[in-house]
Amino acid sequence: MCKSEPFRSPIRIRRQVNHLAHDTALWNLICRRDAVAFDAFYRENAPRLCAFLRHLVGDRQVAEDIAQETFTSIWDRPRGFDPDRGSLRAYVYGIGRKRAAEWWRSQRPREVDQEIVSMVSQAEVQSVREAFFLLSREQRTLLWLREVDGQSYSELAAIFEIPVGTVRSRLFTAREQLRSIWHGTRQSQKESA
Repeated sequence: MCKSEPFRSPIRIRRQVNHLAHDTALWNLICRRDAVAFDAFYRENAPRLCAFLRHLVGDRQVAEDIAQETFTSIWDRPRGFDPDRGSLRAYVYGIGRKRAAEWWRSQRPREVDQEIVSMVSQAEVQSVREAFFLLSREQRTLLWLREVDGQSYSELAAIFEIPVGTVRSRLFTAREQLRSIWHGTRQSQKESA
């Protein structure tokens, strides 16, 4: 039995093609230093990128700084976007994610350890948010981008520079891990009550 391509509606395919054409046209305008096009792109994507980065670094000001650096680098040196690899939004998120990782690497280990411990040092996890922070940074990032920000699997593949199948597998693992943490914590709360 052959494997078949999952069904894709003609409307969805048309939207994807239109989106890619829009991204390519927008990128061409940005490369030609069209300030109006860049401003529109920035206004549409900066708030969501800041929220994503705030989730990654845990600090509003640092997230805003990283987002600003991300957009500034695109304006100063518009190169690297390939519409065949994903959307323009995924490209920007990929740059932001890498800058956030660089920021984490630049932090002193003791500061990072204390910050992480302060996030998860409670004896019992009382909410999904707290359980969420028990996941690895990559799992939190994947779940956040998919479930909160609504990124598609292909956009996540472009952001993380991994195949779509790997994205699906890692998301499944992250969801199962979160479910296990949540149910394990709720069970221990019942037993201690």
